[in-house]
Amino acid sequence: MRRTLHLLKDAPGAALAAIERQHREPDTRVTVVLLHGAAVPSLPRGVAVRHVPRDLGYGELLELIFESDQVISW
Repeated sequence: MRRTLHLLKDAPGAALAAIERQHREPDTRVTVVLLHGAAVPSLPRGVAVRHVPRDLGYGELLELIFESDQVISW
């Protein structure tokens, strides 16, 4: 399974469209990490959402980055 990670400081329309499109792709797991202070955008059901530093430390974020097949920072 392909793992895609989106790092959001803000949620521009292009980011939300890309997340939606990738979420519909078969065999793709999409995770969104909201960086410090980012608001929670409207995301498709099934997209994993993590918050830094509330529920994900920076060391764990680094591990998640290396485990992912694609990382996109917005």
